[in-house]
Amino acid sequence: TGAWAGIVSIQSYWTPQWSSHVCGGTLIRPQWVLTAGHCVAHRTNPLSEWAVVAGTTFFTDKGPSAQMRRIKQVRIHKDYNVTVYDIAVLELEKPITCTPSIQLACLLRPTVSVSPQNCYVAGWGDTWVKAEVPAETRLKEAKVLLIDTELCNSTEWNMGRMTPDSVCAGYPEGGTNTCQLDSGGPLVCKDSKADIYWQVGLTSWAFGCARPKKPTVFMSTQYYYNWIQEQI
Repeated sequence: TGAWAGIVSIQSYWTPQWSSHVCGGTLIRPQWVLTAGHCVAHRTNPLSEWAVVAGTTFFTDKGPSAQMRRIKQVRIHKDYNVTVYDIAVLELEKPITCTPSIQLACLLRPTVSVSPQNCYVAGWGDTWVKAEVPAETRLKEAKVLLIDTELCNSTEWNMGRMTPDSVCAGYPEGGTNTCQLDSGGPLVCKDSKADIYWQVGLTSWAFGCARPKKPTVFMSTQYYYNWIQEQI
């Protein structure tokens, strides 16, 4: 988990042996997790049955470095509407202890620029559309490109569905990107001037998985930077 030390699995969690991965997220403070609004806005079971697991590569086999925390409260953006303002923060009942395998994500500040050629997504989501098998239990990563918003939002691509609070990443030809159950997880890009990776976005929506000219849309952490700071 070293390369993705800030990523967490948000789960319906009844016992250590009986849990189900729902979404990804990132640890932005020891007691706060950033995720997509749609991950928590439509939950059908009580919050007491949800948990965040950090420090694990296989969510089915937590391992000695894993830490589980129950969720104290959920704060969804007040203007949330499925693919718009699709952002939320979760306050944990107790802080997570940072370790070599669990670190805080670095949110992209308004003044920082990143390299669009050096970006990555990660998650425990499906590797095939309409997969016959359950979601992957192992954390996976994929390299992607930041794509110009005007191109990404064109009629032939995402059909004008993108809003100013979002960024777009993937490949024009498709083939590699996020899929179901990757929602809420991070898009990170390398700083254009330093050897540091910033969380640029969180997985929100797409037309299918890794389809040509249908790259994933991410909520922009740069756009929401001040909102996030106000919540935590």
